[in-house]
Amino acid sequence: MTNNGSNTSLRTAALRAGFALLVMVIAAPFVELFAYPKLVVSDNVEKTIKNITDNKGLFVYVIFGYLLTFVCDIVVAWALYILLKPVNKQLSFLTALFRWVYTIIALIALLNLVTVFRILNTSDYSTLFQSNEVNTLIMFLLKSFKGSWYFGFVFFSIHLILLGYLVIKSSYVPGILGILLIITGLGYLLTTIKPYLFSNVNIDFARYTFYGELVFMLWLLIKGWSIKEVTS
Repeated sequence: MTNNGSNTSLRTAALRAGFALLVMVIAAPFVELFAYPKLVVSDNVEKTIKNITDNKGLFVYVIFGYLLTFVCDIVVAWALYILLKPVNKQLSFLTALFRWVYTIIALIALLNLVTVFRILNTSDYSTLFQSNEVNTLIMFLLKSFKGSWYFGFVFFSIHLILLGYLVIKSSYVPGILGILLIITGLGYLLTTIKPYLFSNVNIDFARYTFYGELVFMLWLLIKGWSIKEVTS
């Protein structure tokens, strides 16, 4: 039995979302917390360029690691739309749409890293720019990547808040998961808008709110197979 005429059952949607989130949990932290910081030194562009030039393979891994993560975001958004469509089809689609908008922003931001790679792999790039111009351009592109991507978390946070509401309203996903997702969404939202609206305010507590999606992923992987089909 499938959900409301869809070719994908609720349990299949839950497991696909769970596995896509698991791939993100494996790929994203390694890229974001280890590989990228190993290459990019925020206050030393010369060292950053040397790191990337000497470790081109790792930089390519960083690019494709981010790409894999963002593609998984597309899969997760679609799978969760199917999973929660019986609760409210229109709101579930809107929820997915916010994550897709975030993903589009992230993919566009990722092009900055692609441009960095192409510049540093152009054998005669030094003839195209002065050394100081290259340094300025590389640092601008790297900062643009993180700045644009992080701004996209505004849409991601709204996605999580709406997702949490849908989970609470559902009869087949524990409501506590919805509460955790809303708290996670609010944490992302506060962290994202802080530099723009209240840069001097201490919101260190927000770092403890980012575990809701991880708990939700574990539930999808462990309990998703046992979800009973419902009609919207």
